[in-house]
Amino acid sequence: MVEKADIIGAIFGQTEGLLGPEMNLNELQKVSKVGRIEVNVDTKGNMAKGDALIPMSTDISTAALIAAAIESIDKVGPFQAKFNLVGIDDIRAIKKKVIVDRAKKIVQDWATRTISEGEEMLKDVYDASKPGKLTSFGKAQLACGTGVFDSDWIILVEGRADVINLLRAGFDNAIAIEGARIDETVTKLTEGKRVVAFLDGDRAGDLILKELHGLVKIDKVLRAPPGREVEECTPIEIAEILKDALVPEAPQQQQPQPAHAHHDRDRDRRHSRRDREREPRDEYRAPPPSQQHEPVAVPAQPSKEVIAEDSPEILTAIRDVYPQINETLEAVVLDGSMNKLLKVPVSEVIKRLDSAEGGKLLVIDGIVTQRLVDAADKAGIEYVVGHRTTDLKKPGDIRIRTFGDIGISN
Repeated sequence: MVEKADIIGAIFGQTEGLLGPEMNLNELQKVSKVGRIEVNVDTKGNMAKGDALIPMSTDISTAALIAAAIESIDKVGPFQAKFNLVGIDDIRAIKKKVIVDRAKKIVQDWATRTISEGEEMLKDVYDASKPGKLTSFGKAQLACGTGVFDSDWIILVEGRADVINLLRAGFDNAIAIEGARIDETVTKLTEGKRVVAFLDGDRAGDLILKELHGLVKIDKVLRAPPGREVEECTPIEIAEILKDALVPEAPQQQQPQPAHAHHDRDRDRRHSRRDREREPRDEYRAPPPSQQHEPVAVPAQPSKEVIAEDSPEILTAIRDVYPQINETLEAVVLDGSMNKLLKVPVSEVIKRLDSAEGGKLLVIDGIVTQRLVDAADKAGIEYVVGHRTTDLKKPGDIRIRTFGDIGISN
């Protein structure tokens, strides 16, 4: 029967010399134009069938001539034979397709990784620019940023509004001490961490700093500009003040306290951050210390005899208004007939007083300050009531009361 060697011998032997020496299979094989011929044979009875695969690296014309020459073979050994061309495949085209498909996969993998990396980069940038979150700490529920728990340094500020302002400036490691009485949980939180005290540039800030020095080890003390509060500072100002916060600071000597002999410690504590959050805000700022006059201390609370002179109609109106504005940070102006003329946030009351024509009584859910009294006097207001008062130079005949004076609140 026919063997593989017989078929390969017939291919080489019967095509030799048909197409000339340059297309002789033996010669083409020597110069690697023709590869190893693979033959598969399947014999059934007296007949053998099979296929022959001849790899070639010639042009299509040469391949076609050789294929035609092989089809002319009519004998393999002593047996009759017939060869038919099944097809010519361009291996380079197949390889190109494989290469292109692989290249597409590489590009796809690269694009996926690049998009993922890009999204991760965007997320990192977004997280860095996103303001921190406000939370609370301890039994006293002190307002703080989420960074106080894992940061290696902590900023102590006076109140919740200061914490919020520092969050806007990108500092999430601030905690509010809420007044001059320091909560013991603050001392535990600051253990093993650098502590920066960032306080208002006024007397209340001095008092809180004095209290802090006795309870917390402070590495650096920073203050808002004189006469201003931390909550009033812009993000740029906060960043400028805190830029050297991590630089160790030499111990500072205690600054002498301003002379206010007639105030006791309890009254000073009443001017804490929780009270001054009610103070009206407007575009007016206190002049620099060099331009300020020495304050004339006038007791803010009138005597009981003076209070007794207040009109029952006025007292009734105040008692009626108090529940409407308490804990709302709003102010109400009434006319001489105790009719409501104006209701505005305390932050706008100073600049809106002029619009309350005929106003006689101002009731405010906040602190009665000197600039509020000046604006009220200018607007013709005769009677001002609030939660507390600062040191006032009371102009003219304007009357100033607190809700405690009238017996509404403590």
